[in-house]
Amino acid sequence: MVVAQKNSSFTKGQPRVHGLDECRNIQKGSVFIIASGASAKDFPLHRYADVPMITMNGAISKFTGTGIKPFFYVCTDQGFSEQQPDLFTQAMRLSERVALWESHVWHTTLKPQGDLYLLRRAPKLTWRDLFRSDDELIRSRKLGNGRNKTLGFSKNLKRGFFDARTVAYLALQLAYHVGFSKVFLVGVDLDPSVGRFYEVAGKFTSPCVLDEHFFTRILPSFEILSKYVMNKDFQVYNLSANSRIPTNLVPRVTLDELDRLI
Repeated sequence: MVVAQKNSSFTKGQPRVHGLDECRNIQKGSVFIIASGASAKDFPLHRYADVPMITMNGAISKFTGTGIKPFFYVCTDQGFSEQQPDLFTQAMRLSERVALWESHVWHTTLKPQGDLYLLRRAPKLTWRDLFRSDDELIRSRKLGNGRNKTLGFSKNLKRGFFDARTVAYLALQLAYHVGFSKVFLVGVDLDPSVGRFYEVAGKFTSPCVLDEHFFTRILPSFEILSKYVMNKDFQVYNLSANSRIPTNLVPRVTLDELDRLI
């Protein structure tokens, strides 16, 4: 964190917080979500430099030294800035917009150079919600156990987002919120056994809980996305050939197919 404090290019003091309504429906067309899975390593970033990109956590390393600025950077792991200070520094320096927890903003001495937005969770499902329609907070509408009360997809992040225990799912909600209609997932492998593309043997790696939550939160969340959100006006494609997301939920495409879709 000392390095960040010495860099005069960062915002000093209290950063200005932008309301999430300020970035709602400001974009259209295609966007890439760049995650940390091993498959992202070979993605030709420069080839698609003119397409907006949303990235997260250590995947920011894909942008370092490229001259390409992420349209948005999101991070829900408040320990990431301490575990990976160099990567977090790059994220704050390079990104046009940043979305963090409010407590994370005040905890770290490093403030973003781009516009700052604050995250909050969507409210839990209640019995009353079962009897009224909500076009912005999309749920499976089953009370069931406590977990089901917190699963869904938010089309309006001002009302909060649904946490699937993978930040890539937040990025999908963000993509919808800002107005994109065609989303391409890069590096959303969700396979901890092969590690993250930026990790180096022998160096510290941040903890990963994907296996712990895959069947209880991640997969059910993508089922909600596929069944209730994806349509001709909001399409999602997966560029990872080894992703654990079933193809019946999110179709996979190759780079050749990608060029025809954009």
